[in-house]
Amino acid sequence: MDRLSSMRVFMRVVDEGGFAAAARALDLSPAVVTRLVADLEEHLGTRLLNRTTRRMALTDAGEAYLMRVRQILQDVDDADTLVSARTTELAGVLRVLAPPALATHVLAPLVASFHADYPRITLDIEVATHRDPPIEDYDVTLLGTDAGWDGHVIARKINETEAILVAAPRYLARRPAPRTPHELVQHDCLLIKPETLARRQWHLVHPDLPAQVLQPPLQPVLQANHLDTVMRAALDGAGITALPVELAAPHLASGALVRVLSPWITGRFTLYAAMPSRRFLPRRTQVFLDHLGQHTAQAVKTALAACTAC
Repeated sequence: MDRLSSMRVFMRVVDEGGFAAAARALDLSPAVVTRLVADLEEHLGTRLLNRTTRRMALTDAGEAYLMRVRQILQDVDDADTLVSARTTELAGVLRVLAPPALATHVLAPLVASFHADYPRITLDIEVATHRDPPIEDYDVTLLGTDAGWDGHVIARKINETEAILVAAPRYLARRPAPRTPHELVQHDCLLIKPETLARRQWHLVHPDLPAQVLQPPLQPVLQANHLDTVMRAALDGAGITALPVELAAPHLASGALVRVLSPWITGRFTLYAAMPSRRFLPRRTQVFLDHLGQHTAQAVKTALAACTAC
């Protein structure tokens, strides 16, 4: 027996003044209403209503029980309303987990615009690198993955990008730019370790020959698990590195970096937002994911245009 349903039916019978009227109000058959009240009386071991052919009246036990039932059902409705409001209102704290590169270059740039649109939502960003991130502990966990990834998690695809090879003019002034991927073995290469956004070795792909993948046997002069460290070294002329186009674009536009081996790329990457569950997704999470998708899509579009212009 569904106790709450039986309580609601019992209360409605009293409020409507009879079983037939309650049945009509609840869109149930009179037989179902009668059975639910009878089941409730059997469970309690006492009669709640005195029925005759002419009238219905509460027993003493029924009056005492009805008083408590009204309060219980009101508390249940209030609890439902409270939780529903917190799920649908655009306010509260949104907990986000992201590795350093995504926190710096994806999350931080959208904080101002997101706050302007949703001033009552507070972003609580945890920056950490995890091989197996604790997705269930956060509202959203950002994951940067390469092609073919299948993490068996509940995730929303945010955007796709690609990585290109770049170097500072001062490096190219002393080491002429490579003309083929195989010439990279003669250059100072700066690699990002695989737990961030790239492989330890570059897998070079030509857009016109996607099935042909080249992997030069590089001996890097620097490898680090921190993208900003590698990018800073490249800007200072330490060598050639691979960067996502949206990170490289402003430096290409300013002339601080130059693209090399165009149109070869070192991989395509996808940004996912993982969540603990698809059910009962709070509205603040939904609007954050929408904002994230729009912001990153525009960033990639602008970056690709800048790279084409350069």
